[in-house]
Amino acid sequence: MSGAIIVGAGPGIGTAVARRVARERLAIGIIARREATVDAVLEALSDADALGVTADVTDEPALRTALDEIVDRFGVPELLVYNAALIRQDTIGELTAREQLDAWAVNVVGAITAVAHVAPAMVAAGGSTIVMTGGMPQPDAAVTSLSLGKAGVRALTELLDRAYGPRGLHVATVTVAGAVAPGGPYDPDEIAEHYWRLHQQPPARWEREVLYAGRPE
Repeated sequence: MSGAIIVGAGPGIGTAVARRVARERLAIGIIARREATVDAVLEALSDADALGVTADVTDEPALRTALDEIVDRFGVPELLVYNAALIRQDTIGELTAREQLDAWAVNVVGAITAVAHVAPAMVAAGGSTIVMTGGMPQPDAAVTSLSLGKAGVRALTELLDRAYGPRGLHVATVTVAGAVAPGGPYDPDEIAEHYWRLHQQPPARWEREVLYAGRPE
């Protein structure tokens, strides 16, 4: 096994985690919905062995193909990060049923697709780490779809831990309790350290969730 795959490699946590992984001289595969996003992350990783692929996490065939392309290039990853999310302001009943389903598809179903596609090979290769970006430790009615999605991520992490933990795969979530912004209490580079720390934990010390409540100002 070698390298990491980051699904949902946006300008905040995704790029910060990619930079953190690059410091360890691991190969990095990144997946994002827009080509401009992929290009920006690759620019931030100019000295790393990196491959960027565009795919919408709600498009199952496209996401699976993107994952295969990265695995073909770098091999089975030792770290898989799911960081995709649809973040927007919406109250109960404000969105249509279709809009709620679309949000759930990004926030939760894409994670299921990614893990189901890659985890069996990770287990066969000796296991390692899957980390998902969580959030909303307390539901907020002003961001209903995201609150529901992050609750789903927490439940999915527990289910995956039960399924894959005994087989040598560490599944965890970093739950971010506020808005991410460089230089603020929720600085993405500081948050990224927890992804790497989780990846480095020996099995006897595995954590399933890290709650990042922000750096004191």
